Amino acid sequence: MRVRQLSLPALSALLLLICGRPVMAGDARGKLLVHADPREAYVYADGEPVVEAKAHYVTLTAGEHKIDLYNYGYKPESRTVTIVANRTTRLDVNMQPDGGKVTGPWGCITLERAAKAAVMLNGKEPDLFLVGHGDEFNHEWWWKQELIVPPGKQTLTVQYMTHEPWTFTVDVQANKRYVVAAYQGLQKTVDWPRGQQLKELPEFHAGFANAQVVVEKVTGNLATNTGQVNCGESAQLTWSSTGAARAELNGAPVSASGNEAVQPKQTTDYKFKAMGPGGVYTSDATVNVNPAITASLNVTPAEVRLADAGGGQEGTATLTWSAAGAESVTVDPLGSVGSSGSREVQIKPVRDSQGGVDQTVTYTLHATNACGGSETRTATLHLTGNGVLQGAANETTLASKLTINSIYFPTDWPTVNDPQNGLVPSQQSRVQENAVDFKQYLGLKPDAKLVLEAYCDVRGSVEYNQALAERRAELVKQYLIGQGIPAGQIETKAYGKTRQLTDKQVEELTAENPDVTPQERQRMLHNIVVFQWANNRRVDIRLSTTGEISQRYYPINSSDVTVLLGVKEPTSHSASLK
Repeated sequence: MRVRQLSLPALSALLLLICGRPVMAGDARGKLLVHADPREAYVYADGEPVVEAKAHYVTLTAGEHKIDLYNYGYKPESRTVTIVANRTTRLDVNMQPDGGKVTGPWGCITLERAAKAAVMLNGKEPDLFLVGHGDEFNHEWWWKQELIVPPGKQTLTVQYMTHEPWTFTVDVQANKRYVVAAYQGLQKTVDWPRGQQLKELPEFHAGFANAQVVVEKVTGNLATNTGQVNCGESAQLTWSSTGAARAELNGAPVSASGNEAVQPKQTTDYKFKAMGPGGVYTSDATVNVNPAITASLNVTPAEVRLADAGGGQEGTATLTWSAAGAESVTVDPLGSVGSSGSREVQIKPVRDSQGGVDQTVTYTLHATNACGGSETRTATLHLTGNGVLQGAANETTLASKLTINSIYFPTDWPTVNDPQNGLVPSQQSRVQENAVDFKQYLGLKPDAKLVLEAYCDVRGSVEYNQALAERRAELVKQYLIGQGIPAGQIETKAYGKTRQLTDKQVEELTAENPDVTPQERQRMLHNIVVFQWANNRRVDIRLSTTGEISQRYYPINSSDVTVLLGVKEPTSHSASLK
């Protein structure tokens, strides 16, 4: 290949800039004088290779520019400078050494016809692969200017200013010297016996009319302390490298040497890459992930026999479980549990018409993890017992117990900002009674549900009262769930300010209320508007199987009636009737 010849206009522009970047005619420009240590450092202006720092000016347009300096064996340096038209700006940079000594074997490359060009080895990013400039490697006479490299295929990239880069690969052998002409290729190969005499050299050395860049071969290693982990366990990756300007683990930058604990969710291949002028090293290590869950569920004893006496007996047993390798574990009907544990369970027996018991209760464990593993285990408990029991709970008795009083609220509670407040202590007790009876009823009627129907008094807009009624229904629901009622057994309905109890209905309910004295009834009727509002701030409880609804007797004798009537704000403490 022939050496490129510049046209007359291009040659004139090049001379005008004195090794600087191209500048449009008429542009205001100034000069940059770089004083660097070492002087052989190569200057890049705004990402383009310009010239070595030694005794050279760089001509740039006026304004701000990014200047980078590179020298093999030193840390790259970057500066921002402001060029003033028709003036010279000086930049002083002391580069920091970042290399040590290198041992052979070696070969040598002599690069001709690229005196001002940046030279990169085995890559094209100057911060990683630049080894110097052509004037450092262009003769092997009395003075030595040479690029010393490890044996193997070495790819040279030569770039100067805006010229297209030129790339050429040399298959280097130990103790051989390769003469390469830029833009032409390999000119000759000769013996280099001096390579056998060199034992240990610094990465960079320069003196009068001589320069020596010794490239360290990139080596590395990646290892893992285990190739197999269970889901949720960690593996330790350890890596190291020499001669690398950059190291990566699975594409992310890492230090040249280091370690890291990893917790893969699936089998993962970790790839380590170290790169620099001395080549590119790659290695990988695979960590296999076992997603399996080892689970067990047991109930002890497996059978409980109840004595033939008493109506309130319960079967008691101990449930024990474990789920190694699981991240989420539930046991029906206990709910979410830890990965291992035990709990005492009590089962209310379901008796036949004669009072006998023959009941099987099933517990189910579900375990999953983030690695895709899942397991299910079941355990059963058998309850037995014979004979008629005195006072045994039956469907009719429990259903009648569930038709207790409705739940009443203070004015405007619960609020948007405090949705958990508004259920005063006396009304909490009523909800608790409902929960106890309903749990027994579910043993007879497992499909039964409690339907919560919430109301507000007539004051306020339709939209406001609808939202308030929804909060009241939700508050009672959450309280029932807290008492052990499954969420699926509760329905909520909100009627807002619709379906108001009238004055006449309130009077009738007051007359029927067995807990109200004649004097209290008279006082209530005297303030009928206030009591009408108070009667409409409630949640009725309806039993789905019978349609029966809770009694609407206003709790006039409760300790917190003043709060319910709106005399005091609702708090966690009971209010006294005054």
